[in-house]
Amino acid sequence: MSDFLLERGGVAVIDGGLATELERHGADLNDPLWSAKCLLTSPHLIRTVHLDYLEAGADILITASYQATIQGFEGKGFSQDQSENLLRKSVEIALEARDIYYSRCCESASDYTGDGRILKDRSIMVAASVGSYGAYLADGSEYSGCYGDAMDLEFLKNFHRRRVKVLADSGPDLIAFETVPNKLEAQAFAQLLEEEDINIPAWLSFNSKDGVNVVSGDSLSECVAIAESSKKIVAVGINCTPPRFIRDLILSIKKVTDKPILIYPNSGESYDADRKEWVQKTGVSDEDFVSYVNKWCEIGASLVGGCCRTTPNTIRAIYRTLHSRSSALP
Repeated sequence: MSDFLLERGGVAVIDGGLATELERHGADLNDPLWSAKCLLTSPHLIRTVHLDYLEAGADILITASYQATIQGFEGKGFSQDQSENLLRKSVEIALEARDIYYSRCCESASDYTGDGRILKDRSIMVAASVGSYGAYLADGSEYSGCYGDAMDLEFLKNFHRRRVKVLADSGPDLIAFETVPNKLEAQAFAQLLEEEDINIPAWLSFNSKDGVNVVSGDSLSECVAIAESSKKIVAVGINCTPPRFIRDLILSIKKVTDKPILIYPNSGESYDADRKEWVQKTGVSDEDFVSYVNKWCEIGASLVGGCCRTTPNTIRAIYRTLHSRSSALP
């Protein structure tokens, strides 16, 4: 990760929201599998969205496996082997998109096209997404971290164990543990990396609804300390959190770790968990979102992108902002 960031001038660009773009391309995601449904119905759309983000300047692609679990696929009637193959497929699609992008870069006479596409040959990482147990439940608990008093560490480790191993063995560059809502699940992920001898690095990304703690109310500092103590976790940060909270969260993270800090907020829109839809006109514009980027980088962010409701236009604007920033440096 350090070499990757050095090659980028100190800051790399993560891609943006997947589900938003899949829906824009015509996918129906009204399903407990959410964006992972497209692994079954329309993998070509996932590949298209990955390419859109690469051509917007993303340096890191996150796979369509956030809500893809063996248990979730088995609930749809698939066998364990079929479920594991769908997990592998999520990584394969991202790797294919990267290869197609590299081919387009080789064929292009310029790094930048007239229609705004960025075809710049560069190292690109594929991050295999692992969502929380709450994401599998599809009941909004990934945004509360409340799994009930009976929840324990061993249950969470066993729930994620095979999924993490299959994804890690499918050829990604790293594992992205995303939208982690509580300390217990962070501990489960960190221990799994050791217990399963996962041989690729990982990042750990939490979400917050108050700009102070993670969504469960657990201390952000204590959660970040879990990442700090793991040699296999190479970056830690925040995703799926309103942009207005990010500055204070970065400063809190910096007090606990020297590892690279990653930031990929949502658009700031409110989500109605009962109606399972985003509340219109509650977020910030791309222009306002991107206006935060330099400030986040100045205080310590090393990887910046977007989460729910952000688009390739958001990522393109982030890329341009960071490129202008690095070009201005001596």
